Formats: sequence, structure tokens, C-alpha cells
Amino acid sequence: MSRPRIVIVGAGFAGYRTARTLSRLTRHQADIVLLNPTDYFLYLPLLPQVAAGILEPRRVSVSLSGTLPRVRLVLGEADGIDLDGRTVHYTDPEGGEGTLRYDRLVLAAGSVNKLLPIPGVAEHAHGFRGLPEALYLRDHVTRQVELAAAADDRAECAARCTFVVVGAGYTGTEVAAHGQMYTDAQVRRHPMRTGMRPRWMLLDVAERVLPEMDERLSRTAERVLRQRGVDVRMGTSVKEATHDGVLLTDGTTVDTRTLVWCVGVRPDPLVESLGLPMERGRLLVDPHLQVPGRPELFACGDVAAVPDLTKPGQYTPMTAQHAWRHGKVCAENVAASLGIGGQRRAYRHRDMGFVVDLGGAKAAANPLGVPMSGPAAGAVTRGYHLAAMPGNRVRVAADWLLDAVLPRQAVQLGLVRSWSVPLESASPEVARVPGRPDAGPAGSAGPAESAGGPGRTESAEGRRGGEPAKARPGEEPAKSQPDGESAKSQPGGESAKSQPGGEPAKSRPGGEPAKAQPGGEPARKHPGRPGADGASGKRHRTSESARPRPAHAPGTSRKAAEPSAAPKPSTGARRSEAPGGTRSSGGTRSSGRTRSPGAPAPTRSAGPPADPGPEPPPNQPPPGPDIAPGPVKRTDGPAVEGDS
Repeated sequence: MSRPRIVIVGAGFAGYRTARTLSRLTRHQADIVLLNPTDYFLYLPLLPQVAAGILEPRRVSVSLSGTLPRVRLVLGEADGIDLDGRTVHYTDPEGGEGTLRYDRLVLAAGSVNKLLPIPGVAEHAHGFRGLPEALYLRDHVTRQVELAAAADDRAECAARCTFVVVGAGYTGTEVAAHGQMYTDAQVRRHPMRTGMRPRWMLLDVAERVLPEMDERLSRTAERVLRQRGVDVRMGTSVKEATHDGVLLTDGTTVDTRTLVWCVGVRPDPLVESLGLPMERGRLLVDPHLQVPGRPELFACGDVAAVPDLTKPGQYTPMTAQHAWRHGKVCAENVAASLGIGGQRRAYRHRDMGFVVDLGGAKAAANPLGVPMSGPAAGAVTRGYHLAAMPGNRVRVAADWLLDAVLPRQAVQLGLVRSWSVPLESASPEVARVPGRPDAGPAGSAGPAESAGGPGRTESAEGRRGGEPAKARPGEEPAKSQPDGESAKSQPGGESAKSQPGGEPAKSRPGGEPAKAQPGGEPARKHPGRPGADGASGKRHRTSESARPRPAHAPGTSRKAAEPSAAPKPSTGARRSEAPGGTRSSGGTRSSGRTRSPGAPAPTRSAGPPADPGPEPPPNQPPPGPDIAPGPVKRTDGPAVEGDS
């Protein structure tokens, strides 16, 4: 008799705790499979310290295979669930597809960035939900301070030294607090010519900082922020974002190159495709974390609306503390349902308090309801994090010790580009890479960027929305490049004609036209993330960035700048998509993005593209295998240096 199989989708706080507890309870009596896009568990509360250069990225990344014995890790992202067939369909990081059969399924997919219909935010802001976003923010802030120190123009220096954080919750407050300390330390060692200092702004429509916490802790946090020079503006938010700055709801215009979006999160869109009862985007479950009418289906963490037995009629909030406790109760109930261990019980919690790290020796905390501030709160906060982390405790403590006695290393690693971490991503824990159908955010062609900041894709000689980039002597401008940018601004910085062997870009191996370059239109049957293909059954995702767009002025909507012609269909069978980035009833995952008003929805219709692009030149060689080319290498000189 075969052993039952338990499949867990997601390795966040809830999924990781579920897998670890089940590994202990089942003891080889069941097969436990953990499906996750990455091979690590991310300890999110310490992510602001990664962006501030206090901790190295691997300190907050706990290996799944190294800490979960008797659990099989499958790298991939779930894009469909067949409840009747009891199977989970997924796509692995290299575009391959797979199916997992289950006897018990635990949904712990977590959450993604929450978008609001504000013009320009999706294009120019960046979230703070994963390691790629934290690494990008650290590089970007470091670069802006260095460029500002070298700038002679006072206005440019002020814009580069202004950092806007939207959302005064846990994440936004910690990002602003640590960010101000990080930039102040840079300026002390390398003063600016204009005598200016970095300026951090914290905005929120709420009446006070940390509205979820006790009012005394809120006042403590706000006092610390203002003492450090953070411009705290409550009752204010962003009305419009452009590549040069933001327009606030109070009518103020702020020149900035940095917009960090920490407004909140929403449940992963995966659960919306199941057609089961929902509560504000979360899957309704009973107090035992079981979906009513589906004895084989459990849900926990941010995707589950768990009744709060201590507050009848309410549901537990989407916090890491609740998700961690959900995981333990869920594992016990899953094991009990299989009769192999554990005891079935309802989820009931006791508030243990909250901690907010404000950097240095400052923090705000109320452990067991006792409000604390200052160094005592800082010690409690760091002690709590060390106790809560499932691994890497010694390494984290060592980094804290080194940070206390040594200056921080303010350097740019250049590992993550702006277009690799779009705000509307359905997988913020994974950075987008060249050569995949979703390799750039909406409206971005994925070229090398300028030092302008997030959301700005700029070639060496032309900005997005401005004049097309001019060709170098002896080069022709690339055709059908989005926003009129030359092909030399592609990743790798090579012009369309300087391909290996001296052939035009169209004659690359695979016979794909130039628009299949990384950052341009995706190649058909690309080995990247799949989407629906009517003939073969493979799924291909086509993003808005796959279509060339005319240049438009910054701050204007794309709809006004685009022709009125109907969007061109893309490869694959049509899939229905609900507003807000949900999945269709068939369980196929959408891009999970929320578009700004006026932005056209991506098409997923059947058949080949209506416009195959420009005709090939007479010397076009016979087409080879239908394989999309990889990144380009320069042969005509040094690569164009872009924004990391």
C-alpha cells in the first residue's frame, strides 16, 4: 500500500512551519512535497536590514533542503489546481511543466504587493516583498547618493537625495528608519558639494504611524523618525508618479528618483481561481484551517481567512505571527486527518505583542502588552528575531556585532536591474531575467537603464518618452524597439548589427527576428515561463511589454499615447482573466498585476501574431530550430553601462 502524499504550496511562514511540523509528526508514514519558486525560506522582518547593508542576503535566507528532513523540495510556481483530479500543475524556473498528485493539499502561497489605481505607480515604484527588491533598493539608494555627491546642480542633487516611502505600516516605517541612517552614514564619509543631506519622506493616508499598533508605540516610532530627520506626513499619499518625481494628494510636487511602495499586500491570486467561497481575496476556512466541503484541502497564512475565535465575527490579520502559528495547527490537523499522528484542534491564539526595529539601538515594542522604547526595546526586538528565526542565528548575530564596530560597506553590486523587480509581479521573490516572456514590466523593453532611478528605462542617448536613441557612427537604429530605443541598449549593450559572425539580429540562431531579444518582444515557444498553446497544451505568458509602444510624455497614460487599433493577439489559446490579476476558473494563473487606469490589458488570444514584424533581408539564412536567443555579447567595444 502506497503512502499518502501531502503537497504544500508555498514556503513562507505558514508553509515552512507546516512542512517542518509534518516532517516531525509523520516520520516516513507520508510523502511530503513542498512546492516553492525558491530553495529558501525568507525571514521577511529582517529584510529592511538587508536593504540598509546591515545583514547579508543569505543571513535571512534559510535553506529548505537543509532544514526540512524527510521533505522533498520541488522548485516551481503553481499555476493551476484541479480539485476534482487532486493535482497541482506547476512551472519550474526553466519553463518546464509538471504535475503533482496529492491526497492532502495545503495552500500557503502567501501574498503579493498591493497596487492602487494611481497613475505611474506601477511603472515607477518598487515594492519590498523579496530579496531581489531589497538588493535593488540598496544598490539604487547607494547610487543616488554617489551621483548626488558628484552633481554640481543643486536641484539635481536634491532630487537624487530625496527618497519617498509610501505606507507607514511595519515595513514602510522600518525601511524609512533604516534608510535614513544608511544614507546619513554615507554623507558623513563623503560630504556633498552643495552641503545638502539626504531626505526621507514617509507618507500614509492613516492618521498616525503604525496604525495597527498601540498608540503609545506609534508615538514612540514617530518621535524617533522625526528626530532622525524623516519627513513624516500623515493623511497624505501619492496622486501621480512620473520618472522625475511624485505629485502628492495635498498638491505638493516632490522631485525624486526613488519611490518605495509599502502600502500593503494582497493574497496570492492563485486561490481566486478555485471557485471556492472567498473573503476579501482570501479563501474561507473553518477554525481547523480546512476548506468546508473539501476534506482534503487546507489553507493557512495570508491566503486563508481564518476565523478569530477570540473576536467572533472577525478573521485573523495577515501577519507573520499568525502565519507561523497557522502552520503548526495546520500540520497537526493534516496528520490527524490521515490518522498518522497529531490531534485535530481549532486555531486559537494569544496576542504576544509586536516589535518594530527602528535601527541602531532604537525600537518600539510591546511584548506581552508591556510598551517599551529605546535601547531596552531594541534588545527585546533583536532577541525576539533571533528566537523566531529557524536558522542562521549565529551568522545574524555576528553581522549585528560587526555592524556595531565597523562601518558599513556602501557599494553597488549591480546584480538586480530596475526592470527585474516590477511592482506588479505575481512572484516578488523571484527576479525577472532576460530571455523570458515576462522579462520586463509593463511598458519596459528591458534595456540598460540610466542612473535615473526605478521605472526609468533609458538608453545611452535617449530617455523613455523622449527622443529616440541615436545610432552610433556606422550603426543603424534598431527597428521595432519599444519607445524608440536602439538595439544597443539591450542587455549586453550590443547593436542589432553586431551579432556574432557579423550577421544582422534577424539571422540569429533560431531564425527569430530582432524583437525576440531580451527586453523586446518574447519569442514564440520560448523556454521561459509558459502560457497557453492551443496545439501543444503548453502555457505561455505574454506581458504588455511584448508589444512595441510609441514614445509618450512622462506622466501621461499609455492609452492616450497608443493608437486605437485593437491589440495584436499572442500565441496560445485564449484564457479569461478577471480584473486585478486573478486567475481564470480553470485554475490558470494570470500575471497577478494591477494596471493603472487607461493601461490596456494584455491579450491572450489564439493564433500567430497578426504583424510578424519587418521582412527579413535578402541574405536571410534558412531558419534553424525554433529556439529563442540568449543574452547578447558586444563585439564592437565596451558594453553600455546601465542602472543596476
